[in-house]
Amino acid sequence: MAAEHVEALLVTHLPDVRWLCGFTGSNAAVGVTPRSAALFTDGRYTTQASEETQGARVVVAKKSALMEACAWLDKAARRAWFDPQHTSVAELELMRSAIGGRKRHHFFAPLKSPLVPKLRMVKDPAELRVIGQAAQVGCTVFEEILSRMETGLAEIAVAAELEFLARGMGAEGMSFETIIASGPRSALPHGRATQAKLPRKGFVTLDFGVILNGYCSDMTRTVHLGSASREERFAYESVLAAQEAAVAAVKPGVTCGEVDEAARSVLRKAGLAKYFTHSTGHGVGLEIHEQPRLAAGQEMPLESGMVVTIEPGVYLPGKFGIRIEDMVAVTNSGGQVLTPVTKGWIEL
Repeated sequence: MAAEHVEALLVTHLPDVRWLCGFTGSNAAVGVTPRSAALFTDGRYTTQASEETQGARVVVAKKSALMEACAWLDKAARRAWFDPQHTSVAELELMRSAIGGRKRHHFFAPLKSPLVPKLRMVKDPAELRVIGQAAQVGCTVFEEILSRMETGLAEIAVAAELEFLARGMGAEGMSFETIIASGPRSALPHGRATQAKLPRKGFVTLDFGVILNGYCSDMTRTVHLGSASREERFAYESVLAAQEAAVAAVKPGVTCGEVDEAARSVLRKAGLAKYFTHSTGHGVGLEIHEQPRLAAGQEMPLESGMVVTIEPGVYLPGKFGIRIEDMVAVTNSGGQVLTPVTKGWIEL
């Protein structure tokens, strides 16, 4: 805050609140000044807030937690900043209404760039340990689900079984809606599981993640039912080579754009680059999609402690799609794959 000349800060995005002070409730705002910090929540969380919160005074609001946080900042600072990426126009008006006098309309200022998400990009050893555990649950779930997949089973039934397995292994929930896309539907990069039946022959993409102690995992594997064509095998081997090239490119100082290009260049040589229609990856932590973004032209350099996904894919409309995704922790010397379950060709 001092480096950015931010006198006081209002934090309302719940993952940021949790990262700052540990509170996991659904209603909270944190006010931060150079000398103090306070968490504001409502009466439902009186006990929970006192048990979870560290580094901030807990205030149980009688009315609106957000309004009381703003009133507290009004007394503690001449001006306060907020994250415009997570503040609606309606919320800003509510915030201003809690400020007294003539300074109401100029008290709150938007941050030029988010402060807390920038800090959250680099994980500490405890965070890396939990993320690694979440990733391991995902790997075990994948190995278990393979024996339960067969022609004629509905995609949504596979998703339900996968999520049941994850819960049994300690997952608090899924990081996002599980993607099971089979046959021609595998060409949909975000093909949510439907009542479509697994085909006698064709690809099945499984993209899923679990939440463990608040932290997300994310992985994708693509398997094949029945015998494959030469085109399908070539496309799979090309995506795998692109994915492994991008994983190998991960190390401190390398830009996000350079990692993206490592994958894209392999697919370009294979004549498949036009079918790679999304970015190569993203950060993962308390949220499934965090900074940094691994995409063309992104100049942000990787730092030790970041956790990113590497997930190139190719999608041939009406025919098939393939995506292979690992979570990779950036280390001082390179990248550590957190989802080491096999990426080799699997034919069921």
